[in-house]
Amino acid sequence: MTSNSVDVLLVGGGAMSTTLGMLLKQLDPSMTLTMVERLGSIAKESTDGWNNAGTGHAAYCELNYTSENADGTVNIDKAVNINAAFEVSLQFWSYLVEQGKMPTPQEFIQRVPHQSFVWGESNVAKLKARYEAMSAHPAFQGMQYSEDKEELSKWMPLVMQNRDTKEPLAATRVEHGTDVNFGAIARHMGKYLEQSEGFELSLNSQVEKLSQQADGSWDVVIDQNGKCKTINAKFVFLGAGGGALPLLQKAGVKESKGYGGFPVSGQWLVCENPELVEQHHAKVYGAAPIGAPPMSVPHLDTRIIDGKKAILFGPFAGFTTKFLKTGSFFDLPKSIQLDNLKPMLSVGKNNMDLTRYLISEVMQSHKDRCNSLRNFYPEAKDEDWSLAYAGQRVQIIKKDAQGVGKLEFGTEAIVTEDGSLAALLGASPGASTTVNTMIGILERSFPEKIASESWQAKLKEMVPSYGQSLVENTDLLLSIRERTLSTLNLKP
Repeated sequence: MTSNSVDVLLVGGGAMSTTLGMLLKQLDPSMTLTMVERLGSIAKESTDGWNNAGTGHAAYCELNYTSENADGTVNIDKAVNINAAFEVSLQFWSYLVEQGKMPTPQEFIQRVPHQSFVWGESNVAKLKARYEAMSAHPAFQGMQYSEDKEELSKWMPLVMQNRDTKEPLAATRVEHGTDVNFGAIARHMGKYLEQSEGFELSLNSQVEKLSQQADGSWDVVIDQNGKCKTINAKFVFLGAGGGALPLLQKAGVKESKGYGGFPVSGQWLVCENPELVEQHHAKVYGAAPIGAPPMSVPHLDTRIIDGKKAILFGPFAGFTTKFLKTGSFFDLPKSIQLDNLKPMLSVGKNNMDLTRYLISEVMQSHKDRCNSLRNFYPEAKDEDWSLAYAGQRVQIIKKDAQGVGKLEFGTEAIVTEDGSLAALLGASPGASTTVNTMIGILERSFPEKIASESWQAKLKEMVPSYGQSLVENTDLLLSIRERTLSTLNLKP
């Protein structure tokens, strides 16, 4: 068994680990990093282009990021926070492009308008109220609203083609929405890191054991193609997507107690017919069915991966016991422990709508899925669409104030009390807000370094808004947005 020591061990080769590695290498080029990935190349699980919708989640079109207050008004707080977090990602990507550390923006991000689309009198009224609340905030200035059929036909020709004109319809639109190839971002970052001194990438490497040593460092046993080695790391980051929870449990830290995972699989209908693809240029989000998880909000998307355009519709949810697309059916049962048994049982008992929804999704035929598509695109023909499988998502289950379980739809960073180990759990908005999330982990795990003059100066160079709130300082938000839209070629 071989052994070596590093400053930082990154587990997983997706958007999270590559971003954290990139940040650390800018902040301290002398730092030694090792990244271990269980597959033969990086960014092949949830980060890969076809394993996610590629929506740069800025809350422009996702109806589930706003909610209704008790008095009937619209609460946009979550939307504003997600929007600000995405702006942090745009700043960092802009810096990397300007520094020549990432390729031309077209290789990983494209301008694709973000739209919300609803039908029916009640839904139209709700969307109008949402628009009025959001457009009054500087973060969402420029959002358009229309109930005019001719205007809507210009925004989304396929969606409006031969649609019932008597039915109330409405949509909102933000021109500078984005389609992001997170797989391309991770691979470009990985390529940069591999060329950096003091960085090692270890592929086909599975973490078998984590144990903390007396000095606070971690000994991590890795199985690489049947050969075991131990890596000693001062700091460990578990950025393994759905695989992060089992690894966190292996570490045996108190912060993992009570956490469980609820895996949800996904499928898309994909159209690559050039005649149809060229008629649709938007990400059009609707309202989620009753009982559906937020990740199952239906949407009809322009998707651009490695220069090739397609239209994607979905997602269609399903249930599996795998935590990763390439995982094991034993992932879920193995994750059940005494400390999370009660929360997981209570979530199962209290989420029967979700259970029924998942069962109905699994039972659907191709024709059933195409019928759902026709709610968005009335003239859709079954033969133009094929089924593709998305990445796995593991929703967080955790204890609530009463000690029973609740299902969380979002992401959560877990950092040990001594800051020596961190993990990221959960799903959407995930990759879109990675930079903001990773900076938060740096603040909790490297408090002395982050307070240093050199790290502060570098962080402000990479993310000019660092140390200030884009939620509160909207003038700063708008000036920074002007720069990032220009740098990343996203201006309408």
